[in-house]
Order: sequence, then C-alpha cells, then structure tokens
Amino acid sequence: MHLFIKSILTASIITVLTTQLVACVPVVVGGAAAGGALAADRRTSGIYVEDENIELKAVKDMETELGENAHVNVTSYNRNVLLTGEVPDEATKSKAEGFVKAIANVRNITNEIVIGPKSSISSRSNDTYLTSKIKTKFVTENSFQANYVKIVTENSVVYLLGIVNKAEADAAAQIASTTDGVTKVVKVFEYMD
Repeated sequence: MHLFIKSILTASIITVLTTQLVACVPVVVGGAAAGGALAADRRTSGIYVEDENIELKAVKDMETELGENAHVNVTSYNRNVLLTGEVPDEATKSKAEGFVKAIANVRNITNEIVIGPKSSISSRSNDTYLTSKIKTKFVTENSFQANYVKIVTENSVVYLLGIVNKAEADAAAQIASTTDGVTKVVKVFEYMD
C-alpha cells in the first residue's frame, strides 16, 4: 500500500510540474515575440512602455466619460497621440482631446475624430482587414522594415505613424494608397532627417 501511495504521489508531482512547464512556453514565446518586435522598433523600451501607458490612461477616461455614442481610438507612438473615431458633437471631440492633454509626457496630439454616428461593426471589421492587407504588403514589398510604421485604419482612412526617414515615409504611403479599399492616407510620421 505504501508503494502505491508513493507511486501516485510521484505521478501527481510529475503531472503538476509538466503542466507548469507547458504553461511557461507561451509566456517565454510571447515574451520573445514582444522583444523581437521591440528590437525592430525605433522607440526605446522606456518610450514604448510610456506609449502603452498613455493609451491605457486615455482609453480609461474615454470609456468612463464620453458615453455610449462615442467611439474613440487612442494610438500613441513616441508620445505623439493620434485620436480617431466618431463622436456626436464638437464638445465631445474637445473633451476627448482634453483627456489626452491632461496625461503627462504627451508631446503632440493629432485629433482626427469625426463628428457623426458610431461606425458599424462591419466597418470596423473592414478596417481591420485593410490594416492586415497593408501590413502584409509592407512585408512583401520589403522597401523598409515593416515594424517602423504603425498602421491605424478608421472608416477606410489609413493613418501611418512611426519614426521614419523620407524614403520610408513615401514608400509606406505609396503602398497604403495603392491598397484596394483605402480611401485616404494620412501621414502622422515623426521624421528622423
């Protein structure tokens, strides 16, 4: 009987350890992928984290204060913030920008919020599809490091952000503007030159 309990205890310990090791794999792989993306990004790791914090703080304020008739996206790149989406009136648009202005370390705000009804789920799905098509073209065209440019698509309008040189900006804009379904391309780049 003692040997039976010892065998069950050993099997239990092996099972627990195995499941714990398997659980670590996604964390290690995910961390490596994030590190790889950051390595190809021209922002420092500190600025990258700051951008994430700016987005989180702004989105929290927007969700709690703007109401259900507003749909606002916040994208921060090198502490330059892009606001996109739809709000019901000019006062709400100004209020959204005010939330971002109140956040420490924001350098610039580009407010591209449209006054009108919230975009539909199908429109947002199409925007996601357009973004993925453009990202794929960035990789296949290989004119520049694809991670240097962040793409935001709102109602078929493509916004391009990043720290780039003029040639990279022009190549990214050309690729985006020649993608089927894109109605307009807006450069919100920070130039290295």
